[in-house]
Amino acid sequence: QVQLVESGGGLVQTGGSLRLSCVTSGRTFTTYVMAWFRQVPGKEREFVARISSLGRSTDYADSVKGRFTISRDNVVNTVSLQMNSLKPEDTAVYYCAARLSSGTYYNTADKYTYWGQGTQVTVSS
Repeated sequence: QVQLVESGGGLVQTGGSLRLSCVTSGRTFTTYVMAWFRQVPGKEREFVARISSLGRSTDYADSVKGRFTISRDNVVNTVSLQMNSLKPEDTAVYYCAARLSSGTYYNTADKYTYWGQGTQVTVSS
């Protein structure tokens, strides 16, 4: 069982920055692909960014490319999402997610096994 705990959300003005962190339990962190998703009320959970188990490969949604950076520290079992140049449309609950590495990368929520509780990010205009 893997437990994920997010932190770092909050209220920021347009153009500002936030850094989200997700700490995971367990001693097999390096076997998991980690991702960030986000969700607004009434909409499906949306892919934001993904990082491979050893951190060598990343992928981003087109809407956040060039503004967000995903990273991981396999020593302290943490994945982070640095969010810069934030826009009101980035407002959402952000979720950390994990799935066992399989050699195939997925960007849909249904492919991820473990989820954090979510952290609210609000960008004011």
